[in-house]
Amino acid sequence: MAAKDIQIRPMTTEDYEEVFNMWQSISGFGIRSWDDSKEGIERFIARNPGLSVVALHEGRIIGGILCGHDGRRGCLYHVCVRQEYRMLGIGQDMVVCCKEALRKEGINKINLIAFKSNEIGNKFWQKLNWKHREDCNYYEENLNPENVTNFVP
Repeated sequence: MAAKDIQIRPMTTEDYEEVFNMWQSISGFGIRSWDDSKEGIERFIARNPGLSVVALHEGRIIGGILCGHDGRRGCLYHVCVRQEYRMLGIGQDMVVCCKEALRKEGINKINLIAFKSNEIGNKFWQKLNWKHREDCNYYEENLNPENVTNFVP
């Protein structure tokens, strides 16, 4: 498969079902019950228009990134490529698209979270020379106790 066979375009709310099905096919993937619901993703895309992307091969979604910013820092969420399409540069190409979109918004720094147990993801970010921070701690408070993370087996 050649790079010309892959299309990367902005994610739309119409992509939700196919993207969600892709998430459910990836072992170890964490899906939040509220944040990753159709309504949650629609709200995220509306707040961050044109920043999230999907990769397609022959019309099928094979990868995606949720991308947004708070006016100061960008953040990447749910960076994924279907297993059978990995190691072809698709993830890297999607990251480049998100970085370009964030630059156009005037964003100069991007953060992301990779679970320590996500060996594939951590190797990916290291390969792209993203800086692993050990000088700060990440804290979280869940304002909605029903918004739980379920991991795909």
